[in-house]
Amino acid sequence: MTIMLSADDPNAFVVAAEMLNRGQIVAIPTDTGYGLAASLADEAILRLYLAKERPPDKSTPILIADLEDIETVAQPLLPPVERLVEQFWPGPLTLLLLKADGLPQRVSATANVAVRLPDHDVARQLIRAVGGALAVSRASIDGKEIPTTAQAVLDLFGGHIAAVLNSKTEHPTDVVSTVAIFDGRNLQVIREGAISEADLKAAIENVR
Repeated sequence: MTIMLSADDPNAFVVAAEMLNRGQIVAIPTDTGYGLAASLADEAILRLYLAKERPPDKSTPILIADLEDIETVAQPLLPPVERLVEQFWPGPLTLLLLKADGLPQRVSATANVAVRLPDHDVARQLIRAVGGALAVSRASIDGKEIPTTAQAVLDLFGGHIAAVLNSKTEHPTDVVSTVAIFDGRNLQVIREGAISEADLKAAIENVR
């Protein structure tokens, strides 16, 4: 059975963190809508794939609670990437970074990992409670309407996840993060979302 947890209740974060640490899936609010969250353990991420009816060969983005948490999931940042982080985090910018040694294969089967620091206090409080990083994928299933409220998430995933953390606000479905990668020489925007490619390139102009 999936339970609804209120973000207004401090104990909800304790309960949600315990669930995540046991490898269960919890739906959480973020600045780009609700996401399904899992610990970085292989078994937990597999459960996330199953809940989303998603192929297990796709990479899963990681959300961190604070800037210093990036050290646990990625290699040291190049100066242009540091500038992007300083200017656009927390916020809707996902960066593809060289992943840290020892990061589970199910998080990313490639050399890179997608990382973001969300601009959402509820999400960051929970992520902080489990050690600073969670694998989080949008709370949606291909071919079905994207839920914008906690109740809609419960209706879609009830019975397949442990809990929904309810922030009691509606989340628009048209806000997506911009996804970018810096290859050491150039910035490439994989997906343009809330932050424009022009703004990203302007931020790192003359930074080497």
